[in-house]
Amino acid sequence: MSVSGAPRSAVAGKNGQAAPALNSPARVLFASLVGTTIEFFDFYVYATAAVLVFPAVFFPASDPTSAMLQSFATFSIAFFARPFGAMVFGHFGDKIGRKATLVAALMTMGLSTVIIGLLPTYAQIGVVAPLLLALCRFGQGLGLGGEWGGAVLLATENAPAGKRSWYAMFPQLGAPIGFILSAGTFIILGATLSNEQFMSWGWRIPFVGSILLVAVGLYVRIKITETPEFQKAMDKQERVQVPLAAVFKHHKRALVLGTFSALATFVLFYLMTVFMLSWATRPVEQAGMGYSREQFLFIQMVGVVFFGLLIPVSGLLSDRFGRRFIMILTTIGIGVFGLFMAPLLGAGVVGAVMCSIIGFALMGMTYGPIGAALASPFPTAVRYTGASMTFNMASIFGASLAPYIATWLATTYSLSYVGLYLLAAAAITLLAILAHKDKEFSS
Repeated sequence: MSVSGAPRSAVAGKNGQAAPALNSPARVLFASLVGTTIEFFDFYVYATAAVLVFPAVFFPASDPTSAMLQSFATFSIAFFARPFGAMVFGHFGDKIGRKATLVAALMTMGLSTVIIGLLPTYAQIGVVAPLLLALCRFGQGLGLGGEWGGAVLLATENAPAGKRSWYAMFPQLGAPIGFILSAGTFIILGATLSNEQFMSWGWRIPFVGSILLVAVGLYVRIKITETPEFQKAMDKQERVQVPLAAVFKHHKRALVLGTFSALATFVLFYLMTVFMLSWATRPVEQAGMGYSREQFLFIQMVGVVFFGLLIPVSGLLSDRFGRRFIMILTTIGIGVFGLFMAPLLGAGVVGAVMCSIIGFALMGMTYGPIGAALASPFPTAVRYTGASMTFNMASIFGASLAPYIATWLATTYSLSYVGLYLLAAAAITLLAILAHKDKEFSS
């Protein structure tokens, strides 16, 4: 049998046991984790550069605040691209299988990232430079839109009974690992290069270097076989002709409630990462906090360690006490955190570290169970499309404009209003989770 699993159904038809033997837990979980790690590394590299580099390199004609807002606008493009990625990759993931679709999604994201590292600047080709940047950012969003749902299904559709949340949290670990790799790369570059070298060519290194990670991810994913649940759907000919149409026709409630159930998750994360890095590294005379980029990246990395540690904790607790219960408690915690976020940030380095730890710990508690919770309401035949659409629609409402809105609130009013913004997102999410039936989160 080929390691790619191409003749899988023929062998399964003879003995019924070949596929489960190939889909060992270690291989499945590593394949789901390595892909999301690469995807999120690429995504965070862009997010960090959008704060530290792109305002000067691609939008130099504007004043500092306008350049930052323009950079955030290109940052948001990926979130609007993600639902299109969910539609395209979800369609093929539900029609031809999880494996091939995951490989295609990874290549789309990876190539877009590498090209960003090779783009000419505004000084070299003028307004065409930011246009090309926006196009590549769209490609990043397209790939990530198809990646997340497939990675979660790769894990959950291979999970034994009673361990769906535990398996589903493995691809979620790609977020903190990818962030640590990205932030660590920028910290090393900042420590080894002068500011002129970094702004001239050093920022390109993580973008171009990501091709090595993509190669590893592709190798691992080519080794996996189709998930048992999808193979059963194929054998029983349960696949639908147009999965997206089926989702909107028969599963609108799950789509809408799932979207807003993940709203606070996205708002919290992009406030803790992109907005805070931007605000904290602004000069004090511009109402910022005056940290160097290396200082605040390190503060964020301390928090992300807790993000990574709490994801498996939340997975275990969700399997034991129920995903809905854990998500309700965590969402209440996010709302309370919104009230204390600004005072903590204003309390010096110790306060900033505590803010980072608490915010990212809450992120770990909500991000761990969200994968299984969003996928579970959808049947196998449309699960790739349904879970991907839900997750990526939430990214539009929760993440795409979060750095922009937060920067505008903090600049126009004060940092406290950013906390109120997070509180409002938590309230909406809490109502959506309460509207879910428990079995929809637990199946």
